[in-house]
Amino acid sequence: MHLNQGWRIDRRMADPAANVLRLHDTHLRDKRPFTPLDPTNVRVYFCGPTVYDRAHLGNLRAMMCADILIRLLRTLYPRVTYVRNVTDVDDKINARAKENGEDISALTERTTQAFHEDLASLFILPPDIEPRATHHIDDMLEMIGRLVENGHAYVAEGHVLFAVRNFPSYGTLSGRSLDDMIAGARVEVAPYKRDPGDFVLWKPSEPDLPGWDSPYGRGRPGWHIECSAMSHRYLGESFDIHGGGDDLLFPHHENERAQSMCCYPHGKFATHWVHNGMLLSNGEKMSKSLGNFFTIREVLDRSPAEPLRLLYLGAHYRSTLDFSWEKLDEARRVLDRLYRALERGDAQAGAAVPAPVMDALCDDLNTPLAIAALHPLADAAMQSDQDAASGLLAAGKMLGLFNVTPAEWFQSGVDAGAIEKLIEERLAARKSRDFARADAIRAQLAADGITLEDGPGGTTWRKA
Repeated sequence: MHLNQGWRIDRRMADPAANVLRLHDTHLRDKRPFTPLDPTNVRVYFCGPTVYDRAHLGNLRAMMCADILIRLLRTLYPRVTYVRNVTDVDDKINARAKENGEDISALTERTTQAFHEDLASLFILPPDIEPRATHHIDDMLEMIGRLVENGHAYVAEGHVLFAVRNFPSYGTLSGRSLDDMIAGARVEVAPYKRDPGDFVLWKPSEPDLPGWDSPYGRGRPGWHIECSAMSHRYLGESFDIHGGGDDLLFPHHENERAQSMCCYPHGKFATHWVHNGMLLSNGEKMSKSLGNFFTIREVLDRSPAEPLRLLYLGAHYRSTLDFSWEKLDEARRVLDRLYRALERGDAQAGAAVPAPVMDALCDDLNTPLAIAALHPLADAAMQSDQDAASGLLAAGKMLGLFNVTPAEWFQSGVDAGAIEKLIEERLAARKSRDFARADAIRAQLAADGITLEDGPGGTTWRKA
């Protein structure tokens, strides 16, 4: 019996040893084979949140990119060390705490916990190491001291600044000249700077702000030195991948690279740079004034997590992603079909990831192509093809999907207790031969999107 006649389905199973990962490198502006410094331990750093408010949909873009990359790397290599920091000392934090009338540490603890909850809700894998900036002040001061000593930084009026013109390759990461970058960026004009492009490594702290004792007086670190110190502490002078949103390319990542390579001239810092594209909301830049600004939690309060995840994966990580409620609804309908296929095909865990999915992901994390490869599997699974259903399940797991059973999916987001009560009432009506009432209950549930299925084992239900 040829169940799959008419379906074009590639049944090759992926061989991780045979897959070659190709990633776009921002620094080289080209897609190239990824070759780890140490194939037994791939080391990755992604910039994490500045914890002064709940994470929004734009923040989620980088976290989703990192999640897919880490899932793939852990399939291809025996060990991956994934570091994602928390910035818990920053002027935005100070301003928000003052605005809220809230203690700074209380604000950062609350928002860090909320960040963890939001990402866990979306099945985003946690990092292996999550350093907090305030726990690594000594590491930052050590780097700053080395930069001052070797002439790449200078002290001026209680500040320590990095001298950008002392690093000849400054600007090569973002691909712009120093003069162009300064002209197009908001640089702080200060009389103590030798050059307008010089950036702060350390700055004085007023008594009411966080501060630490240092050779330069009581103060706090600049933003850029935080990530350099934490990546060095856990990944060394050279590591494989540094990632984040393309909005961090300049000045944050440009400055990280400069100060790290000047501090440790024998290292390479990151050998591969990965940057995700921006997010739009209803075709426009997300803005509270436009009414199209949403936190992750606001969306998850209105939708299950997996449709949001699928919506993000439906766009290549380097492209612009446009969020809308209509697109989120469409993603949920796609998941309804995929979960139905898993159920119809009686998917079993433990199958290998199909080759088309792995091939797509190894081609610069091409998640839209990987998702497209799910549909032939779903077509075959709908014809009770268990192998196709099991391959579909394995592919979805690779993408962070199918985190619940089909039964749980089709019963999510509704009041199960109320439905069961109505089913019991309908059963009692049928036993008493009140078929009008039984039919009315079925119709009531159908109007609410609930389908009843009567069988030898009783009545079951699902969302239509």
